[in-house]
Amino acid sequence: MHTITLIPGDGIGPEVTAAVLRIFKAAGLDIEWERYEAGLIAFERYKRSLPVELLDSIRRNKVALKGPLTTPIAEGITSVNVGLRKALELYANLRPVRNLAGVESRFTGVDLIIVRENTEDLYSGLEHEVVPGVVESLKIITERASTRIAEFAFAYAKAHGRARVTAIHKANIMKLGDGLFLESARKVSREHTDVSYDERIVDALCMQLVMAPETFDVLLLPNLYGDIVSDLCAGLVGGLGVVPGANLGGDCAVFEAVHGSAPDIANKNLANPTALLLSALMMLDHLGEREAAARIRAALDEVLVAGAIRTRDLGGTASTTEFTDAVCRAVEGSG
Repeated sequence: MHTITLIPGDGIGPEVTAAVLRIFKAAGLDIEWERYEAGLIAFERYKRSLPVELLDSIRRNKVALKGPLTTPIAEGITSVNVGLRKALELYANLRPVRNLAGVESRFTGVDLIIVRENTEDLYSGLEHEVVPGVVESLKIITERASTRIAEFAFAYAKAHGRARVTAIHKANIMKLGDGLFLESARKVSREHTDVSYDERIVDALCMQLVMAPETFDVLLLPNLYGDIVSDLCAGLVGGLGVVPGANLGGDCAVFEAVHGSAPDIANKNLANPTALLLSALMMLDHLGEREAAARIRAALDEVLVAGAIRTRDLGGTASTTEFTDAVCRAVEGSG
């Protein structure tokens, strides 16, 4: 049995989380869930958006599954995602981006791995007002963090039979910060000559991704570029509703839906649980439950390929419940 910390999230989070738990139950998985709130809900109840008890649970269990959380724009509480990554030193953000069988998209043959540094850069939100009307945001890049994420990318490439790592930067303009990231990646690449290495300027990469995404393999990026490019890549294969994500550190791992909380469709039984389900399957692989993960993936593929039951974001009319029912039936039929 596994004990896993569960953060249902807000907006559509509780709905897609419940769907994943139903599918796991159909697969016969023996899991004890420790449920905690975070974000706006936790702040309203406990005056803390990231309760200490939640962090203690993840540190104890080493693994968490997290639904989407709302982060207010330009005001309100700080990002819980950023807080989790900093508190638990989840330095690597991993997003596999692949075409799913049965899901139409503008491109075919996309099979990308996004490796994003998760702890520093502009995305850390280190800002202050210098004088009224002037805000300074700090872009911090360190050799330690840059080397660590490069080592993660090359280790992942070797472990999963990937041929090439491409480092992404803007070192033609930010010669010191992005230059340090780039030099760190170059040093690591020289220790892994069995994996090819090349580089792209971030704006050129974005253009090339929307022209020929199938030509890329593993992308290695600093934090902010990684956030932007990973969402762009999701659009290549059908959107954020069909892409998983994980935040990994030396001790803990948090698997999450990469889409937002979609408050406009919350509590309407319309949300697509696929992204969180795929993230949860990454979690099962991480826990060594590969047979169960493969069985659920096959069931999801079966439903998507059949095409009769799809949520609205995929061009269908099915509710969250109807889609979940179909995946559960496929899982139970394969057992």
